[in-house]
Amino acid sequence: MSCVRSVFSLLLTTAFLLTGHGLHMTFLPLMASEIGLSQTVIGLSGSAYFVGFISGALVTPHIIAKVGHIRSFTTLMAVFLCCFQVLPMSDAGWVWILARFLLGAVMCGAYTVVESWLSDQADSRSHGRVLGIYTLVVLGAMAAGQGILGLTYGDAAQVFAVISILIGCAIIPVSLTSSLAPAPVPATRIDFMKLYRRSHTAFAGALGSGVVIGTFWTLGAVHVVSVTGDAEFAPMFIAVSILGGALVQYPIGIASDRIDRRHVLTFLCAMSSLSALYLSAATDTTSLLIGAAAFGAASNSLYAISLAKAADNSERDEFVMIGSSVLLLNAVGAAIGSFIFGWAMRSAEGEILFTLMAIACALFAAFIAIQPKGATAVSTEEQSTFVPATSATAPAALQQDPRAGDIAEEDQLAPAESVVSTAEEVSDVEYSPAA
Repeated sequence: MSCVRSVFSLLLTTAFLLTGHGLHMTFLPLMASEIGLSQTVIGLSGSAYFVGFISGALVTPHIIAKVGHIRSFTTLMAVFLCCFQVLPMSDAGWVWILARFLLGAVMCGAYTVVESWLSDQADSRSHGRVLGIYTLVVLGAMAAGQGILGLTYGDAAQVFAVISILIGCAIIPVSLTSSLAPAPVPATRIDFMKLYRRSHTAFAGALGSGVVIGTFWTLGAVHVVSVTGDAEFAPMFIAVSILGGALVQYPIGIASDRIDRRHVLTFLCAMSSLSALYLSAATDTTSLLIGAAAFGAASNSLYAISLAKAADNSERDEFVMIGSSVLLLNAVGAAIGSFIFGWAMRSAEGEILFTLMAIACALFAAFIAIQPKGATAVSTEEQSTFVPATSATAPAALQQDPRAGDIAEEDQLAPAESVVSTAEEVSDVEYSPAA
């Protein structure tokens, strides 16, 4: 419990932040549909969010190096609130696309601040435990956000107020913490080609996970409302999917320690395809909830198993770079899937979302199934131990992963001396030098 006490304020910030995040990720597509935006524009706005997420992952470490963690976090949350409050003032598609791009960038930035601070506060022996607790808080908070949305959805102004309050509350624990601010975050390095060379399977799994989960977050609630006509049911549908994934991820991970992870990913893609096909035919709420639980159980584990497969085929000192590539490739897939599937729904003028997702999952399953063992593949006995993970994180979370080695010296960002001296004059917070 000592490891929890040392990072309690950061976990509390995470709970507030991710509750608001989970709430707004479901609410905005529903509101966009209500004000008359087409599925194509909703899909584009979802793509913009994930492109913004990638941008935030690349830019935020440099912002932290200049102004520090606390100032970065408060600035990012201020930008979030400004962009978020613009949305009820406009029904123009370009405004929504631009606002969601900025929301994605600042949300990834906020993740980066919190996760890098968590990594610094936890000692090396407790990194795995803290990462597990953090993942649990993330998934639980996002599910809780759906419950709050279900209670407040009837009044859009109330929903906007609740989300803004949650984001505002997330600032308080970090701003008042007495913990020392850590060294700047290492620069985010990605290499998609190296990831592909290390493991075709992990590459396909990461991309497929993004296509499926990103599209689900962008258009899943819109589909459910179109089928049932009940907007208040959509948050429950999303929450069941989240909980389904959270409950089975660890058992699936344990199984993947004993089975070739190529076969595990093939199975998960196949089950995602079957459950999506079931959802495509479901029309009543009971069937939709059963399908959501099955779909969430299969699809939400794709990212974690893909990351584990990438870790198996990589050297320890390159895990953070390879893992960052897995995470951001997941975001690339989400951006691609949200746009293409939104456009297809608009063009077909029918409820074809989950039919398309079933086809996509089947294609990824077939691709992974035919992959031979690569030159860097390891035997089942040599596979790394599974670590629970979620794609609702920034690359900074990978520094806590027990599979990670030391950060390369060239990736360290030195803090600006003027900022450090100013911070020391104004507050008691000290910045430790870059390692």
